[in-house]
Amino acid sequence: MSVLGIDHVQLAAPAGREADARRFFGELLGMEELPKPEELRARGGCWFSAGTQELHVGVEDPFAPQRKAHPGFVVSDLDAIRARFTAAAVAYEDDTKIAGVDRLFVADPFGNRLELRRA
Repeated sequence: MSVLGIDHVQLAAPAGREADARRFFGELLGMEELPKPEELRARGGCWFSAGTQELHVGVEDPFAPQRKAHPGFVVSDLDAIRARFTAAAVAYEDDTKIAGVDRLFVADPFGNRLELRRA
């Protein structure tokens, strides 16, 4: 028995904020939205593809953002992401603490911390 990989990561969001998730993850980050199974749709939230893994944005009530725990995404063009964030007035923080690693941290629309690093 061994762990073969990660199927998905789930982030929490407040109820009724799916449009914000679609704008951020779909439009700004370019992730493709995936259809949720019929039996889970009534719970709210939305799912996205992230390479061969998935990102699930699920509704949590009461909601509290994750400010330390975070997923780390590898992106093909970090400079393009920076430009998109700047154009959309989304604040991010570049990080150079690891030599040779170009990465940034950003909060999603719900305050969850995300790491994006250059492939």
